[in-house]
Amino acid sequence: MDFSFIGYIATFFSAISAAPQAIKTIKTRDVSGLSLTMWILSLSASISWFSYGIYLSDIPLVATNVLTTTFQVIILFIVLQERRKISQ
Repeated sequence: MDFSFIGYIATFFSAISAAPQAIKTIKTRDVSGLSLTMWILSLSASISWFSYGIYLSDIPLVATNVLTTTFQVIILFIVLQERRKISQ
């Protein structure tokens, strides 16, 4: 039995896991409760997994990390932008 569908299900849930936070952050611009360190580490992990997925030619792994990296970059951009406003 081919269990590759489990990889695609995991891809879906992993990829959308950061979406609610990204949407909320875009709408509210409230970054007070977000840890910059956590998002930087999470982005680093996604980029690493993406690179590993490319190496393995693993489509679910690549797809997951393209999407999660996109959401993480959006969140980090807003966090840095809003914190820069506060410090000025």
